[in-house]
Amino acid sequence: MGVTDTDAQRVSEEQLRYARILNIGMRCGLALLIAGIVAYVTNWIPAHVAHARMPELWTLSASEYLRATGLPRGWGWVQMLDGGDMLPLLGIAILSGISCVCVAAILPIYLARRDAIYAVIALLEIAVLVLAASGVLTTGH
Repeated sequence: MGVTDTDAQRVSEEQLRYARILNIGMRCGLALLIAGIVAYVTNWIPAHVAHARMPELWTLSASEYLRATGLPRGWGWVQMLDGGDMLPLLGIAILSGISCVCVAAILPIYLARRDAIYAVIALLEIAVLVLAASGVLTTGH
């Protein structure tokens, strides 16, 4: 079942923009994730937490793990991207955040059309995603 010319004509400008950005972000995020894992596993980029320590640390809760390794909470990992164990997190962050970028990219289309309902929905979605990623609403572990 292929895509016909009629189907292609029904694809809106915002759908195409969203899909293009999502495709680029997905490929970049996946490439960084894979490269980061390879760099970590091969020890091409030394890890902040040695491979030999991992079996003892796997049984710990997240809070205990952070305490035992001295790793920061929240977005502190961004300052530690020089370590092979932190680099894969960049790919994960891109993969999980690309939808926010896609929505932000289609917002100007809604504004240019004066499509207030969709513009407000897009703004609210961006606000919710940014608030969720900020960690402001987290509780103690």
